[in-house]
Amino acid sequence: MQALLPLLFVFLWSTGFVGAKFGLPYAEPLTFLLCRYALVVTLMLVIVGLTRAPWPREPRQWLHIGVSGVLVHGFYLAGVFMAIRHGLPAGLTALVVGMQPLLTALAAGGLLGEKVVPRQWLGLGLGFVGVGLVVSHKLGDGLGALSSQFLPALVALLGITVGTLYQKRFCARFDLRTGAVLQFVPAALLTLPVALATETMVVQWSGEFLFALFWLVLVLSIGAISLLNILIRQGSAVHVARLFYLTPPTTALIAWALFGETLGVLALVGMGLAVAGVYLARGQA
Repeated sequence: MQALLPLLFVFLWSTGFVGAKFGLPYAEPLTFLLCRYALVVTLMLVIVGLTRAPWPREPRQWLHIGVSGVLVHGFYLAGVFMAIRHGLPAGLTALVVGMQPLLTALAAGGLLGEKVVPRQWLGLGLGFVGVGLVVSHKLGDGLGALSSQFLPALVALLGITVGTLYQKRFCARFDLRTGAVLQFVPAALLTLPVALATETMVVQWSGEFLFALFWLVLVLSIGAISLLNILIRQGSAVHVARLFYLTPPTTALIAWALFGETLGVLALVGMGLAVAGVYLARGQA
């Protein structure tokens, strides 16, 4: 069962793009995220109360968990949602965010003292090439028209990369129930003033929006994030980051199953390279 956790995480994380596709037509990105944060915090507070989950004992742990939440949720999710809403294709957004393992590997040695062996570098390189092939068909419209849309995706990339490293370094172990509250509350507090200043805060409460909202809350914000925290706790930063290479291929498969989107030869080759890269970049164990 333990060995299946990374695969389950990849699948659940990949469905986030599907949830965004369903929900963003009915709410602006930051407004959508605020609804998501509010529902997550409400549900987790109920769970914390019913289970009497422990809160961190030291104030600095509250701070570290909050900072990791701002990075992993506030910056990453806002960047992804804004990039997709502003016209950047989901696949290309996934490609930008898919650079995370390379950035993590570059930083892990200096910040965490983790050694990245040549085999892992080869795997990380193959994974990046594979992700590029999977989403290469999204580049047909040209990068010139998309250049102004890259900034949110780059913010998302930096957020998830720095957030993963920060959490591994300063707060790898915390109760997942109270930790979720401590992560999502600061993310919401950061998002609210930006949303008030830049968006209309109007939501069309359609069935599709409610489905997307509850899917992202229950499956992503509670399910996938809990798995991510467990994986960060158990593995090295590079070991966890390599899983993100499988997100674009998995998203492509889900899109094919739900929306009938077909995969070309390059995409299939890219998926194979990404899987091979993940295998090579695995830990020493």
